[in-house]
Amino acid sequence: MKQGLLIDMDGVIYSGEELIFGADKFIKKLIDEDIPFAFMTNNSQRTALEVVRKLKGLGIKVEESHVYTSAMATGKFLADQSPNGTAYVLGEGGLLSSLHAHGITLVNTDPEFVVLGEGRNFTLEMVQRAVDMILAGAKFITTNRDPSPKKPGWNNLGIAATTAMIEEATGRKAFVTGKPSPVMMRSARKFLGLETSETTVIGDTMETDIQGGVQMGYKTILVLSGISTKDTLGHYAFKPDMISSSVDEIKFPLTWWDSK
Repeated sequence: MKQGLLIDMDGVIYSGEELIFGADKFIKKLIDEDIPFAFMTNNSQRTALEVVRKLKGLGIKVEESHVYTSAMATGKFLADQSPNGTAYVLGEGGLLSSLHAHGITLVNTDPEFVVLGEGRNFTLEMVQRAVDMILAGAKFITTNRDPSPKKPGWNNLGIAATTAMIEEATGRKAFVTGKPSPVMMRSARKFLGLETSETTVIGDTMETDIQGGVQMGYKTILVLSGISTKDTLGHYAFKPDMISSSVDEIKFPLTWWDSK
């Protein structure tokens, strides 16, 4: 039975623009040992190629086939729900490219869907237009609900804040396609060609990667190189199968691989 990994990026492979120690060697080991893996990111701004280029700048060489984004999950979901459907988009490159690739037509009037992703290029006027479309019957989709880090000088409000603004203005709850939504957790697994029992998620955030993995029945590894800490683990009703300081300390084969 083959085994594979769905790996979060920020807080696991890098922190901001800095490589986390040993992450490059960890990824090289996966490639050398032919272990299937994909980077699973909620960021909908970047295309897979842009992710590959960012990683290359940090000394990690991978292919586009190693990247699965919330934009890709959103494109697939909309295409499954409404083949050749229409959408009004508040978002940027990666999201726009994915919707186009999945046959969704981008429109400025009477869309089936209003789709929200990360971005800085949309205005309050565009948000108001989106609100009017949702009130007129368009379905509201958001690529994720990642919160703002709440740090001075941060250049993005955080998509959770923008989502909440539109929800308040419309009285409609957004349908979330990114982690920890089963939409993305399932489609990322299928992207790798794995079964549920063959899938392990590696992440630094209990509320997204680990929760999503647990809900899907995947094995999970929490690394402490990002957001979550040991001190907060008792706050959750679920737990990871393994805790590691960083990916540099993860050894293969994993214990549950031995048992197969």
